[in-house]
Amino acid sequence: MIRIKTDEEIELMRVACGITGDALKVAEENLKAGMTTKQLDKIIHDYILSRGAKPTFLGLYGFPASACISIDEEVVHGIPSDRIIEEGQIVSVDLGARINGFTGDAARSFYVGEISPEKKRLIDVTRECFFEGIKGIVIGSALGDIGAQVQEHAEKNGFSVVRDMVGHGVGRELHEDPSVPNFGRRGTGIRLKRNMTLAIEPMINMGGYEIDVNGWKCVTRDGKPSAHYENTVVIGDNGVEILTL
Repeated sequence: MIRIKTDEEIELMRVACGITGDALKVAEENLKAGMTTKQLDKIIHDYILSRGAKPTFLGLYGFPASACISIDEEVVHGIPSDRIIEEGQIVSVDLGARINGFTGDAARSFYVGEISPEKKRLIDVTRECFFEGIKGIVIGSALGDIGAQVQEHAEKNGFSVVRDMVGHGVGRELHEDPSVPNFGRRGTGIRLKRNMTLAIEPMINMGGYEIDVNGWKCVTRDGKPSAHYENTVVIGDNGVEILTL
């Protein structure tokens, strides 16, 4: 069931989404080569708590940390550990903050120090895919338009779109209906309504779109890098409003 929010609920979501977006900025500011992914997760965890919120991911479905931190060929769901972050790696951070009964959800792919031009382009195009995906989306648009626009931009730039992981509705729960694929055909799917809240999250691979999933482990099948860019958005009277920037 798709949960359409009231105006009052959207205001509560703004708070959760604001903290979520700020936590990603804190992650970017503190990210450095030589630190472990567990140390970065601790910084994120402490920041979210300092804002009076709770890390949405911690304990969700048994996940043991406050953020998913995925490196290079890890697409999503990387578990923070003693793994050391190295210069030249893509470091994707996915997190959420829960407060007042609502949660935000957002992700970014960062990099440390010098990075190859190919990886830098992958990160840039993945971010562009998000903004291409929401371009022209308004009340009454078909849900499939979002995925079609993401896919067109990714493939035009020589990259591929992960099929097995998709975006989703978000609000009182992290994962709500509907599913939001990053691929598809224009004009298909449900029609978007006012105050529908979605987590739109292109996951784009440098190589093929196939991934292997084993428990939390989620990696590209060909071992090539992947990037991730996500925001929580609301469908409003003037189109798509991004809540987690």
